[in-house]
Amino acid sequence: MSLLELRDVDARYGEIRALQGVTLSIDEGDFVAILGANGAGKTTTLRAISGTVKTSGEVLLDGQKVFRRTPESMARQGVAHVPEGRGTFSTLSVLDNLRLGAWVQRGFSDRDLAHVFEFFPWLYERRDLLLDEPSLGLAPLVVREIFKTLRRMNESGTTIVVVEQNATIALTTARTAHVLETGRVVLGGLAKDLQRDESVRRSYLGY
Repeated sequence: MSLLELRDVDARYGEIRALQGVTLSIDEGDFVAILGANGAGKTTTLRAISGTVKTSGEVLLDGQKVFRRTPESMARQGVAHVPEGRGTFSTLSVLDNLRLGAWVQRGFSDRDLAHVFEFFPWLYERRDLLLDEPSLGLAPLVVREIFKTLRRMNESGTTIVVVEQNATIALTTARTAHVLETGRVVLGGLAKDLQRDESVRRSYLGY
């Protein structure tokens, strides 16, 4: 049974139909990359899962239909959405931002916080800093380190769905991948197979 399923999901922003019948399934423990050009519906797919955009169609978690999805209800069920951009409270320290992110998780302890710092030791070093205008752009070396950490998290049992413009690193790290075009899933399968797909290579890998 899949951990997460989208069945014929549509999403709109006003008159703009951002998702058109998106259907995909994600197995427990998988590492999934979602690829596509700007405006293809990648971010909207994540928003459809986490309940931050109105949708039609069905979303299932552990085989059960999720009704009245809201960001807080999905977070309580273990679905964490890390949006692009800053997404932090600049008047709070790094440590307080982490604690706030875990607010809906019952029983969150210092031991859980230590587990976070094990994956991201540079956050521990900066735990008392305030974040004032942090840069959106990351150096390629930092991006590689982040994906290495994501892989370690996945290997420890965390199911990951990532939207990433850098298709090369996404396909190298993920196990499976889906390609979106104008709100539709047009390709899907093992990441290593998509790396060899001619249309994917031309459009996203540059060779």
